Amino acid sequence: MPHPAQVKIPATYMRGGTSKGVFFRLQDLPASCQQPGEARDKLFLRVIGSPDPYAAHIDGMGGATSSTSKCVILSKSSVPDHDVDYLYGQVSIDKPFVDWSGNCGNLSTAAGAFAIHAGLVDPARIPQGPEGGVAVVRIWQANIGKTIIAHVPVSHGQVQETGDFELDGVTFPAAEIVLEFMDPSDDGDEGGSMFPTGNLVDDLEVPESVVKGGTLKATMITAGIPTVFVNAADIGYTGTELREQINSDPEALKRFEAIRVAGALRMGLIKTPEEAATRQHTPKIAFVAPPTTYTASSGKTIEAGDVDLLVRALSMGKLHHAMMGTCAVAIGTAAAIPGTLVNQAAGGGEREAVRFGHPSGTLRVGAQARQVNGQWTVTKAIMSRSARIIMEGQVRVPNVGV
Repeated sequence: MPHPAQVKIPATYMRGGTSKGVFFRLQDLPASCQQPGEARDKLFLRVIGSPDPYAAHIDGMGGATSSTSKCVILSKSSVPDHDVDYLYGQVSIDKPFVDWSGNCGNLSTAAGAFAIHAGLVDPARIPQGPEGGVAVVRIWQANIGKTIIAHVPVSHGQVQETGDFELDGVTFPAAEIVLEFMDPSDDGDEGGSMFPTGNLVDDLEVPESVVKGGTLKATMITAGIPTVFVNAADIGYTGTELREQINSDPEALKRFEAIRVAGALRMGLIKTPEEAATRQHTPKIAFVAPPTTYTASSGKTIEAGDVDLLVRALSMGKLHHAMMGTCAVAIGTAAAIPGTLVNQAAGGGEREAVRFGHPSGTLRVGAQARQVNGQWTVTKAIMSRSARIIMEGQVRVPNVGV
């Protein structure tokens, strides 16, 4: 019985920060996928290779982790004073589901570089000379309605991808790209303020299986991405844990999911616990601890004196091997506000930047926070990442009705 030929779609496979994803120009997608909906989700699921009961993504471009199961669409911006619109889809590994509820901070780096590669930025805005320079790419993050400014190094009008900038969690050095997340605190539809509950620290009600007494201190913040922070010690951890220690413990993962669901309900992101299954990407759950010396996954020793605090974060139900970029924004923002659990773990006081330890090493992030009419707001968060093209050409997928 004959079967239809595979569909060929122009695509670029890129690393951005500590994530990887398949990048598309909107205009290159099949017509049925140029609008949000079932056809687009079906396509992205097949590109990545999901849902995969073997959790291996053998038959797709995914890497069977939250860091590598991602698709991105870029187009000329529909928003004044921006170069490109950037839309991000987090593809579930084991379910037929694409989560559009948040951003990927790591792939925001690659979005800036891809915008230039793909010819979506006006050449007049890109330094053309052999001496090189920095192209400022103004990105509209369409999932969350926020501006990101990417400072992309260029030479001869092309993105400079090689360099000596080292990023813990990435094996090889590359060129540094500086990201500015403008006004990352939420003032939109999902909660109305950076602290949806109105408190810097809440008593979060969780199941007794999570913590004895059913109450857990938590800082719930929407900056970069909705995030629930808890103290490592309160849930039986030290903050020095590596990925295998958490991800090989099914009961621990269940407890973290219970905290995430409780936080999502308290933040007003969902109305019933059942809705959490269709919102896997947000909120993030992270646990913090004061500095202590530990050995990173690379074998490198991270000295207590080299960091302000320790943070471990989960993405799509698993401990991240390094740190999500958007969660780093939340960390930097919360650290800048006296009284949050993140700020307390970092020693308290006012600060505009922190260096935190994560499973792969360290990361520095800055944030400018201030109080306006009694409400905390953050004007900008800054961090450095890197990005490069791994492969470009056409991705082929069986005809899935698109």
